[in-house]
Amino acid sequence: MNLFEKFRLGLPCADFIARYANDGQKQRWRQVHEQVALTAAQRELLGAFRRNMNVLCLAGAWCGDCINQCPIFEHFAAAAPVLQVRYLDRDEHADAQRELQINGGNRVPVVVFFSEDGLEIGRYGERTLSKYRQMMRDQAGDSCPTGIVLRGDPLLAQVTQDWLNEFERVQWLLRLSPRLRQIHGD
Repeated sequence: MNLFEKFRLGLPCADFIARYANDGQKQRWRQVHEQVALTAAQRELLGAFRRNMNVLCLAGAWCGDCINQCPIFEHFAAAAPVLQVRYLDRDEHADAQRELQINGGNRVPVVVFFSEDGLEIGRYGERTLSKYRQMMRDQAGDSCPTGIVLRGDPLLAQVTQDWLNEFERVQWLLRLSPRLRQIHGD
């Protein structure tokens, strides 16, 4: 399957929410969007991005994990104009959902990163490491410690940093790509 073709069919976030979310879901997307706060260092890092990155997010407007994470991507795109983020409804695009299954299941959000010319660079999703650590603490308790406990930062800030780490990894991969360096003369 050519997932870059799916990227081209994807919608900007506002259009995705307008089309697929009910009023209650729209309110929850807005609330999370308002809660996301990038630090000055995060904004500076995103401002240093130079390579165009096309980002496809397979999502569901109804999905709590999407509501709690996808607004982060909009903050990234506002700080880094080279990011083009598009959303694809997982139920309407069942073929993409099958292609992007995680551990044999239909999970969202799943992000696929593409170069400016449509080559797939990487995939990431559906929850970040910080979220899974929190889930382990909540669900497994002391009977199954992870050995790594982050205290202090609220979970949304930790998840924002987790996602930023992946966006940054892909950006540096693109910046250091011999193929793209030759194209751009850098």
